Amino acid sequence: MTDRHHHDHHDASLDRTMVDEFASRALAVRRVDDAVRAETDPWLEAVSRGFLDGERNDTQRQAFFAGSAYRRKIGVFDETAPQAEVPVATFASWAAELTVPGGTVPACAISSVTVAPTHRRRGILRSLMTGELRTAVERGLPLAILTVSESTIYGRFGFAPAALAAHWTIDARRARWVGPAAPEAPGRIDFVSRQQGREIAAALHERTRLGAPGEIDMPGGHWDRFFGTRPDIEKAEQLRVVQYRSTAGEVDGVAVYRVTENENDFTASTVDVVLLVAATDEAYAALWHFLLTMDLIATVRASELSVDEPLWWMIADQRAATVTLRDHHYTRILDVPVALSARTYDVADTLVLDVADPLGIAAGTFLLTTDADGTAAVDIVDEPPVGVPVVRLGVAELSAILLGGVSPVTLARAGRLVADDAARVARLFASTVPPRLSFWY
Repeated sequence: MTDRHHHDHHDASLDRTMVDEFASRALAVRRVDDAVRAETDPWLEAVSRGFLDGERNDTQRQAFFAGSAYRRKIGVFDETAPQAEVPVATFASWAAELTVPGGTVPACAISSVTVAPTHRRRGILRSLMTGELRTAVERGLPLAILTVSESTIYGRFGFAPAALAAHWTIDARRARWVGPAAPEAPGRIDFVSRQQGREIAAALHERTRLGAPGEIDMPGGHWDRFFGTRPDIEKAEQLRVVQYRSTAGEVDGVAVYRVTENENDFTASTVDVVLLVAATDEAYAALWHFLLTMDLIATVRASELSVDEPLWWMIADQRAATVTLRDHHYTRILDVPVALSARTYDVADTLVLDVADPLGIAAGTFLLTTDADGTAAVDIVDEPPVGVPVVRLGVAELSAILLGGVSPVTLARAGRLVADDAARVARLFASTVPPRLSFWY
């Protein structure tokens, strides 16, 4: 992905159809000026209200103003409202780089989507979403992506959960470590400052994200949020950071965590793992061993983990871990040929994809051909060639299988797609690495 994607998307004019739709409802839609706090402060207030948070203080407003200029911020305004400067709906996006099996693809990352409860059921979200998706297409972004606080909203726009997240709660005393033992593992664990940890994590994320389908480049301001290295982060002093250094002197892992004491029993405290990034198997094992064998700790909790964590095989009593899965990273294909050709495939085959799209953006009939080297060619066809298996599915279902996180066989059994040979489709779209996204945005 190039800087052109960032600038072209951020600076793009508003979709004309979207503007006219809001004008017909006596509402105004406009971009928020990143350089003017008198515009960003009310926009942030609307976002905070939309996510049921309290009013922001000046430190929080200034931190947001200083760190969010990379986001394309859209507001919908009701000029007849008592607080006309506060938008009744918000929408933010930026150009991100999404890892897919064997490659990367530019994507429109979406966040801060809110509609005030006073203006619900007026089609505001539909106009905002469809208008901004059309803009993303025009600016050459073949996918849209988001993480959601409410999972029932975005399916109607063609989004689907493509990477699930696992939440772990571990009884540390019962788990009993059977992975590589700390004395036998190479390297060492050391405490570092939060600022040092921030720099380590940023470098490690760049080393690791390209091998994990579903990950994206870290959005601006997120490292400071994880490590509490900006002034608006509350209780940042409670965070502790450790690094793993290999015998070769390379820092290959970092973890940031918080301890909550049990005041009734100080030997039964809880560790919450805020983030763990490991570039090697040795670093991964060493950091988890450290977290699970700390003195006075009875419970270890971690979120946004993979559905197939090696940690499962590093504890003797797997029932000591309660693992809950949840939808997490949603994808939405906007350009079928570009999206499908961005990834690699483990088998050579030819299929026809008959794609339906509720918004009409990515609908069509596509001939997907993969070679033995994993590359793909995608052609738009009027009719399926004779003898080529056909898959009929919606853009949401195609988006769900893009990263390899769900089998087309499962979707076929669920009635979400129809295929001449679902198992053949599953072999084509399979990924050896389960998709994941290690944070929210």
